Amino acid sequence: MIKTITFLQSETDWRKAPPPSVPEYAFIGRSNVGKSSLINMLANHKGIAKTSSKPGKTQTINHFLVNNAWYLVDLPGYGYAKISKTMREKWVKMINDYLVLRENLQMIFVLIDTRLEPQKNDLEFINSLGEKQISFAIIFTKSDKLSALRVSQNVESFKQAMLETWEELPPIFVSSATTAKGKTEILDFIAAVNSAFQ
Repeated sequence: MIKTITFLQSETDWRKAPPPSVPEYAFIGRSNVGKSSLINMLANHKGIAKTSSKPGKTQTINHFLVNNAWYLVDLPGYGYAKISKTMREKWVKMINDYLVLRENLQMIFVLIDTRLEPQKNDLEFINSLGEKQISFAIIFTKSDKLSALRVSQNVESFKQAMLETWEELPPIFVSSATTAKGKTEILDFIAAVNSAFQ
């Protein structure tokens, strides 16, 4: 459970991140996947992560300290955002450097919109994590927007798309920022990883 969450800093350079003394978990997804809403739901705090109807709102690496015990990191989305090619390349480099070089990073949570068919850029991003041997889990968002049957069909279809290139699947969670579905499972999972952190 998240009892306290404090915003620490926003940076465009991972080397300026807070000291890597506690475990760290980063949240990333396509623009408009509901990342800020999910973070606010996990944190029990309406405005901790800034939500926006405009894609590309998050443009920096944002660190929060949770329960004085671990870092939660809100990363810029990938895919659609009305930014220049130069800016997009900068983002890609900023995120890649952070993902590969941040030593206390335990897990990337990749957010996937439950309502959509498997998207090429989601699968490409996930495959790139595999190539870099970065641990990740998948959180399907906005599950309240569909029937339970459609949710399970769409999740299954995404799994099948992954199994074309993956031998085994990562941990998978289904969530809703509106109903708080998935909250306990995600936070319990983080707590389990934290307990093994050296």
